[in-house]
Amino acid sequence: MAQDISNTLVSTEWLAQNLNAPDVRVVDCSWYLPDAGRDAKAEYKASHIPGAVFFDLDDISSTDSPLPHMLPPQEKFASRMRKLGLGDGNRIVVYDGAGLFSAARVWWMFRVMGHEDVAVLDGGFAKWQAEGRPVE
Repeated sequence: MAQDISNTLVSTEWLAQNLNAPDVRVVDCSWYLPDAGRDAKAEYKASHIPGAVFFDLDDISSTDSPLPHMLPPQEKFASRMRKLGLGDGNRIVVYDGAGLFSAARVWWMFRVMGHEDVAVLDGGFAKWQAEGRPVE
C-alpha cells in the first residue's frame, strides 16, 4: 500500500523507498529524560538514518520560560530550521531513538509553526535498525 507524506505516520518501507528523493528531509529529534542514562547527541553522532540532521530539542525551545521545551518564538524556530537545511518545499520525516517519544513533540512543533508536510517515522530508529536498513 502506497503512503503519502501527508499521513501523520510513514513506514520504514516508505522512507527507505523515498530516502533519496530531493525534497525528503530526515530529522533525528531524539531526546531522553535525564534518568534514562542516554545521550541523544552522542547516539546521533554514532549512528543515524542516512542524511538525517539532529534536532536539538533543548536548543530549539524558548529561553523565556522557566518550563522546559516550551515553543520558541517563530523567528528562532525558522532560524534553526534554516541552519539544519529545512524549509518550505521539504517533506520532513522525524524520528527518535525511543520509537515514539520526542518525535511526536517535534512533529507538533513543525505543525504549529506552519509546516504541514511532516510525518513521524513509525517505529522510529529502533525499527529502522531492526530491519537492517542503512545507517551512517
